[in-house]
Amino acid sequence: MPKPDEARRNALFDNEARISWVLAGLAGLIGAAAFMHTAGYFVTFMTGNTERAVLGYFHGESDMAVAAASLLLSFLSGVVIASWCRRHYWHGHPHGPVLLTTISLAAASVIDVVLAQRDTSRIEFIPILFVAFGVGGLNTSFVKNGEVSVPLSYVTGTLVKMAQGIERHLSGGDYADWLGYFLLYVSFALGALFGGLLSLMVAGWAMLITATVVCLIVTCYTYLHLDRHGPLATE
Repeated sequence: MPKPDEARRNALFDNEARISWVLAGLAGLIGAAAFMHTAGYFVTFMTGNTERAVLGYFHGESDMAVAAASLLLSFLSGVVIASWCRRHYWHGHPHGPVLLTTISLAAASVIDVVLAQRDTSRIEFIPILFVAFGVGGLNTSFVKNGEVSVPLSYVTGTLVKMAQGIERHLSGGDYADWLGYFLLYVSFALGALFGGLLSLMVAGWAMLITATVVCLIVTCYTYLHLDRHGPLATE
């Protein structure tokens, strides 16, 4: 039986870790698509949306406050629906939440293509609500004991855990205390970078379609490979 430190090192690069990097990168790309081609809406940053919803009125930006609150509710709805589906239909199947995200992105893409007849350079707000819903669902991809074990777009929490791990390492612990969180953070940042670079080359409607295609590929991968080699998450 491997020692605890050895087991944690092995877990840094196992199937669950690798797919978490892919999904964190996907979350970063989706967030970039929503931010770069809109009025600056957040679909991954619920802390920012909460502050905007509360403080927008103090700056005379009531429209932005309402939009932020709507995005927050859409994100929460995605988490609730995905969690309900996991409990009743997707038990032990990591592809389920990603499939929900793919469907949400596809719906957002279709709606945006229709609305893009007026302005192909921007993504309208209604499609972004679907995107936020999909990101909320995506965050339920990894669940253990009924709780999310890897919050893919919760970068603040990831950084806090990474910093705590660094302190434990400096106090005599192991690099495994922080490296996993660092790799998750870098994956999200690289996804955002890739999304930002794409935004310089394609219009908003094309960004959503690109994100949908990438999400579909990831869904197929989790279904065809990971689900058939044992579930990544257990309730």
